[in-house]
Amino acid sequence: MITPLDHTIKGVMEFTWPMVVICVLIISSLRIADILKNHKEVVFYKEILMLFFMIYILCLFQVVTFEDSYLLGYEGHFNLIPFREIMRYSWGSRLFFKNVIGNLVLFMPYGFFASYLTKLDRKFYAFSLIAFASVTIETTQLAIGRVFDIDDIILNIVGGMIGYGIYAVLNKIGESLPKVFHNRWFLNILSLLLTGIFIFYLWYIIV
Repeated sequence: MITPLDHTIKGVMEFTWPMVVICVLIISSLRIADILKNHKEVVFYKEILMLFFMIYILCLFQVVTFEDSYLLGYEGHFNLIPFREIMRYSWGSRLFFKNVIGNLVLFMPYGFFASYLTKLDRKFYAFSLIAFASVTIETTQLAIGRVFDIDDIILNIVGGMIGYGIYAVLNKIGESLPKVFHNRWFLNILSLLLTGIFIFYLWYIIV
């Protein structure tokens, strides 16, 4: 059964896939050339994580800049009253999933990847990076004729901190696991498995 959230992800992928495919192929070719030319060691699971981070950033860029203001019915408006927009949507409605749940989910990967790549160990650092990214996006949206919405920033920060929490929990669990689970071959197999699940999920909701 496809949920409203699945429909939102499907909509994102339908208009981002050309850019993602082109960028992934070009950047991957450069990375492969760099590895071959300079005889660099390849850590497969880290390469996969970086590739997913790149795809996420591309999709994030497309989502926050794609819709034109005339399609949305406003030009350069802003909302500085917390929770005003959030409370407008009925619980479980299509707009609730798109604008509330969507903004939460949108920044969960950012919170996770930012924490993983920089090895964050304090909530304040994660909060600062997530808030800076969200405010930057909202300010840019205002400059291109979209909306600066404090509720979007609140939801982005909450979503990003959930992502940080997932990283912190997984990191804590990882420290208590036997050494075999830290071996490169295990992490490579796990990354392949998760990649396969992700591809199957996208195929399921798109096809």
